[in-house]
Amino acid sequence: MQLGLKSLFIITLLLPILIACKSDKKQFIIGVSQCSQDEWRNKMNIEMQHESLLHPEAKLIIKSVSDDTEKQIQDIEQFISDSVDLLIVTPNKAAPLTPVIEKAFKAGIPVVLVDRKILSDNYTAFVGADNYEIGQEVGNYIVSVLKEKGNVAEIEGLDGSTSALERHQGFFSVISKYPNINLVYREDAAWLKDVGETKMTQALSKNIQIDVVYAQNDRMAKGAYHAAQQIGLEDKIKFIGIDGLAEPDEGIDMVLSGKLEATFLYPTGGDKAVQAAMNILQNRPFEKNTILHTALIDKSNAKIIKLQTSEITSLQKKMDSMNKQIDNYLDKYALQRNILYLICSVVVLTVLLLVWIFVSYRAKNRLNRELSKRNAEINNQNEILQQQKSQLIHLSEKLEEATHVKLVFFTNISHEFRTPLTLIAGPLETLLSDSEITPEQKRLLSLMRRNVNILLNLIDQIIEFRRIENGKHSLKIGKHNLVEYFLDWNMSFAEVAHKKGVEFKYENDYSDYLMDVDLEKMERIYLNLLSNAIKYTPKGGYIHIYLNKEQKDNIPHMHLRVANQGKALTEEQIHNIFERFYKVDSHVAGAGIGLALTKAFVDMHGGTITTESKDNEVLFSVYIPFYNQTEAGINTNNTTVLRPSFIGQDYFSDQSMRHTEMSENKIKILVVDDNQDVRNYLHTILSSHYDIVEAEDGEVGFYKAINQPIDIVVSDVIMPKIDGIALCQKLKEDPTTCHIPVILLTASSQDEERIKGFESGADAYIAKPFNPNMLVIRVRKILENRQKLVTHFNQHLTLSDVEPNIEILVNPMDEKLITKFNTHIYENITNSNLNVEDIGRELGFSRAQLYRKLKAITNQSPNELIRNIRLRFSQELLKQQRTITEIAYESGFTSVSYYSKCYKDHFKETPSDFQNRYLRN
Repeated sequence: MQLGLKSLFIITLLLPILIACKSDKKQFIIGVSQCSQDEWRNKMNIEMQHESLLHPEAKLIIKSVSDDTEKQIQDIEQFISDSVDLLIVTPNKAAPLTPVIEKAFKAGIPVVLVDRKILSDNYTAFVGADNYEIGQEVGNYIVSVLKEKGNVAEIEGLDGSTSALERHQGFFSVISKYPNINLVYREDAAWLKDVGETKMTQALSKNIQIDVVYAQNDRMAKGAYHAAQQIGLEDKIKFIGIDGLAEPDEGIDMVLSGKLEATFLYPTGGDKAVQAAMNILQNRPFEKNTILHTALIDKSNAKIIKLQTSEITSLQKKMDSMNKQIDNYLDKYALQRNILYLICSVVVLTVLLLVWIFVSYRAKNRLNRELSKRNAEINNQNEILQQQKSQLIHLSEKLEEATHVKLVFFTNISHEFRTPLTLIAGPLETLLSDSEITPEQKRLLSLMRRNVNILLNLIDQIIEFRRIENGKHSLKIGKHNLVEYFLDWNMSFAEVAHKKGVEFKYENDYSDYLMDVDLEKMERIYLNLLSNAIKYTPKGGYIHIYLNKEQKDNIPHMHLRVANQGKALTEEQIHNIFERFYKVDSHVAGAGIGLALTKAFVDMHGGTITTESKDNEVLFSVYIPFYNQTEAGINTNNTTVLRPSFIGQDYFSDQSMRHTEMSENKIKILVVDDNQDVRNYLHTILSSHYDIVEAEDGEVGFYKAINQPIDIVVSDVIMPKIDGIALCQKLKEDPTTCHIPVILLTASSQDEERIKGFESGADAYIAKPFNPNMLVIRVRKILENRQKLVTHFNQHLTLSDVEPNIEILVNPMDEKLITKFNTHIYENITNSNLNVEDIGRELGFSRAQLYRKLKAITNQSPNELIRNIRLRFSQELLKQQRTITEIAYESGFTSVSYYSKCYKDHFKETPSDFQNRYLRN
């Protein structure tokens, strides 16, 4: 009976919820990922929201980014993680977004692409205009406006987006047929007005004669018009855009005001996208590709379209108002229905409560017995927990003992290191004082001295930290005016900050800071805080130091604040930052005891040190009391101030002494290391044979490898932002850089690290410290083997049969590129108009990228390769007893004389000589 009453009680409580949910239909969650935020995208979003009102079973979640590809990938990953029912995506860039969209598609989430496509067919449906066709319509219109003669400047959208590429291809396919129409300027403006204005300003500053500006959207056209207006050329140039929005000061208004000659309506298709999504979700028939139609808007029809659009907008606003009223009525109905359910439930609950009181009274004794039994079990568990606590305390004591043993070991070994380091430092100073050494020798000796001083400073910190741990470290108090010393110590850092491009500012509000302090400890406190700030402040950041006098607990204190711009710290990092051996960033050099030692010195002075972090700023605050510590009986012997030997004016001297000039034909080595001294050392080793390009981390290194003709990369492994293994993997996976050999340098010699390096595609893995001759030889051998590949290709025009003695394996991406290049040439061998732009477009490369890539693999330009393939093809035709004229034209040459000249230059004999010799044999 009791169990039945409980069940009835629960059912009664859930009754209103069950009734309310009874009529609910399945709700579909649709995630929308927009690539940017602008008027055109906002219109699309509004259309999707209006269309979704007709489908109450669907819920839209719209996320927009500002042309940020990485952020859009994160948004889509979050949608996948949230298991949305369908994705609507406008990709910012095709190549980077293809993998994550394919991931969603393969996970069973339907994907509707809007406006732009990706580099595969792994999507469910596409809704958008034909950008290639729009480009053709623009081209035909410009031909008509220019009457088949004139100069055109093209301002493209974001590089990497399919819409920008297709609009250019369609446009160029038309104007290329008219020899008197010239494309005199072409630049990427990323769909933005300000960038479009900048690009147009650059074009006009070059005195380029421009008759028509074709901007791939109205915003860039507006920016280009403004640039021409600044110098009074707006009436001499015709501007054409795409989008045709009817909002104020958008495309149609610009046509009506005469700023644009014309714009082309580019339909947003938000409603079509939602219709396609609902057809897919509800298993109704749908089109794989829904192509939206476009139209020309000029002064002849702009006013009519403006009026029609305004009327539609007015109707949409009325619909929105009506929908809000309907929502209010539905809310009121739902509230009244829930109140009715609640009243019914209260009546039933009142009855059940009376029954429940009676049943509860009878169950009281049974519950008491059960509670007694549970209390006994809890007592047993408490005894077990006490035993476990004792075990944990014992383990903690063992761990502390082990840590103590490690510290003793490090202290002892540090003492042992001081003697050989001192014996190294002494002869170094002697050698540096020798006036007969060369500047290069002096630079290397200075590098050695600086790193010896770094080691000595680290050893001193370990020894001092050990003394503090053992309670054997005392203060040596003296009266000192700290302001004078702060100004002196600042000089050690001001030059370093200037060289690094960091703003260094020092302020104090009180001239007299005469205090009882241990000057050596204060110097360590100050220099450790400044060293930490220098280490973690990025280029272009700031370091601000403030010194003032404050009352704390009714005692005057010196308040020192050191603030630096940098990555914000988490709560966990702030909590642990003063722990020994704790490091915020494992990629940044350091032992992790500097701040722990700083806190210990502050505590010894009776002060406090705290850390705050917000808005990409880290702030250390130090309070030291002014009271007379001499009277407290503390040792007052003065101590000698140690100068910061680990940082000085010559910190960047190696870099300033180099004046190497880059040679266009000399082999270029990219050296990537976050340590300036290591980069200087590698520069010294390699610069006599090669041109050196330097990068301070993997992110900068990858950028330089993409944008410069690099022959080989020598990289450290542990670096900030992108480490060496990740850099190697990115280089090997990118089609434009996958041919570049990579040598990894690391201080770790573990086999696991080597395995990671080779798995990332590294060609060699060298442990530090390394023999410089070994590095030079390894670089030379890798480049020699790369040259063998180039020679082999020049002989066979293929990479399919690489010689067995060549150590470097052929990258599959390079092999695939060469195969596709050869196939495309043979398929179009008779086309004498075949050019590098067409081939690059077919292979997915720009003209410059294709040239640099093929030059690196084969040491031949694309045009040279095309000509050599044609000549090899013609040689096979010569064996068939055909005429020279037929063979020349069938091989794609424009004239017989040019063919004969090229053949003789390449094979050292005429086509006729080869044919006669072949027939005789």
